[in-house]
Amino acid sequence: MMMRALSGIMITGTSHVGKTSFAHRLADKLGWTIISTDELARHPGRPWPTVRPTIAEYYQRLSSETIHWFLKVHHKNIWPVIRRKIEDEIHAGRPFIFEGAALRPEYLATLNPAFTSCICLYAEADFLQERMRSEAGYSRADALHQAIIDKFIERSLRENIEMQAAAQTHHMKLVNVADSGAMDELYDELKHFQQKWEPVLCSEMRKNK
Repeated sequence: MMMRALSGIMITGTSHVGKTSFAHRLADKLGWTIISTDELARHPGRPWPTVRPTIAEYYQRLSSETIHWFLKVHHKNIWPVIRRKIEDEIHAGRPFIFEGAALRPEYLATLNPAFTSCICLYAEADFLQERMRSEAGYSRADALHQAIIDKFIERSLRENIEMQAAAQTHHMKLVNVADSGAMDELYDELKHFQQKWEPVLCSEMRKNK
């Protein structure tokens, strides 16, 4: 048994919901380290500003349902790596902010809430679609590229719905990023996040084995 800090903030949500931006804003205030799930493993992501041939083929040949299924399989496969990283940081007493879509609510729910604070960001479909199309330069893209972008957007909107449902099922904090007041309130709440020193055993970090 050793004394270790309660020091993990987990930020999840679908693509382009603002996880990274919010994590950096919070980290600047707290002085904590940011960890992204993208640093641990990559998956075919946004098909812009340019599209590699392999990525184009991925989105062109697969159905929207299959693309979303592959994404969830990817998240399932890398969860053991993510969980090990979380536990290592907690055990070492290093305060951190972990962000990424691979932090699925149903997986975060297996962590002991005594050591982590978990937030799921979301937005309405129209808001997310407009944000992604704007960043992708959708109006300037040719028809082929637009079709690929639309596949990515549909995948992301499916994720948005599933993550909201999972967060509600597991009683996780949900915040609408289109509501600036709610986001400011979340920031004000988390910027005062205090490290609480507790006796920690590795076995205690897991709510469910």
